[in-house]
Amino acid sequence: MPYPPPPRTRSGPRRRSLLASAAGAALLVGCSAGPDSGDDGPSAAARARARAARDSHGLLQRYDAVLAAHPGLADRLRPLRAQVAAHAAAFEEGATDAATATVTATARASATPVPAAEKDAVAGLAAAERALADQRAEDLLKAPGDLARLLASVAAAGAAHAYLLTEGAR
Repeated sequence: MPYPPPPRTRSGPRRRSLLASAAGAALLVGCSAGPDSGDDGPSAAARARARAARDSHGLLQRYDAVLAAHPGLADRLRPLRAQVAAHAAAFEEGATDAATATVTATARASATPVPAAEKDAVAGLAAAERALADQRAEDLLKAPGDLARLLASVAAAGAAHAYLLTEGAR
């Protein structure tokens, strides 16, 4: 009696394997940067942290503008906004007082117009979350250990926010 043929298996790595290995490689690169890595150390980390805090405050301001223009979206957007506020606080935690003052002033000075349609406003938030997550994924490759881990975590959260905002509209 002949045996059935073996099940077809795809050659090459699976999508999950690729994503997991890319995320792991990015974290390892971020973790390997130490005080002897040749970069300018704390000043580079302080600048990166201040930039990340500024970006989080800008995104937080966008959430506030959308919530003010479209109060009907409050139940959907408040949990995401709360997480963005926590991210901003986490980035400010290690920043110097001068960097924090500059970040806060910059975040308050910029204003983003809100589309009249709720769907367009949510799409704009999703695009902003996605763009910021992509930027943070690039930045974590140059950041020292702890900051790289924080950037990776916040980038993943931003990508999840973009997904939730996009899928919730469908």
